[in-house]
Amino acid sequence: MLIPTIDDGLERLLRASLPLAVDEGDVSFDAPSSTWSAQVNRLTVNLFLYRVSRSPQPPRPAQVRTAADGTTERRFPLPMVELSYLVSAWAGSPRDEHGLLGDVLTRLIAHQVLPAEHLARPPASPVQLALAADELNRPRELWSSLGGSLKASFTLTVTVAADAYDWQTAPPEVTGVEPVLGRLGRP
Repeated sequence: MLIPTIDDGLERLLRASLPLAVDEGDVSFDAPSSTWSAQVNRLTVNLFLYRVSRSPQPPRPAQVRTAADGTTERRFPLPMVELSYLVSAWAGSPRDEHGLLGDVLTRLIAHQVLPAEHLARPPASPVQLALAADELNRPRELWSSLGGSLKASFTLTVTVAADAYDWQTAPPEVTGVEPVLGRLGRP
């Protein structure tokens, strides 16, 4: 549920901060191919998820908690993942698209972390938002591979802990060590 939760949170943030009401425009996660773009007939912000990878950030530390029955539970360190979205705007004219894309850009860069109120189910870590350098993601190649023409866009990188491990009952805590040599007979 990680990716759908992030998608939903990004849409909620954009709809609340632009504002972009459902009856005024769309937030789409479809591939912006030439077939898709031919069907767009209203204001649309497109966030196409084109890459999912392990983040170079270290994993979140192992966690310990007390379960409802009083037992201690633990979870292994959670790996960090990066989601790369190609963000573009679709409107009646390039000027309108640039205006909408600029509004989307300023709303997203105003947040280093996706606000929790936009997440229906909070993930295992804060959801970090950042712009990626084009040299790493090569949007021209991406647009070409989608079959569309080059369009103004930027790459949004979302970094979050993957909830990859379940909670497990922790072994009992060691409270002491008894010497064994005293109980063994001497040869």
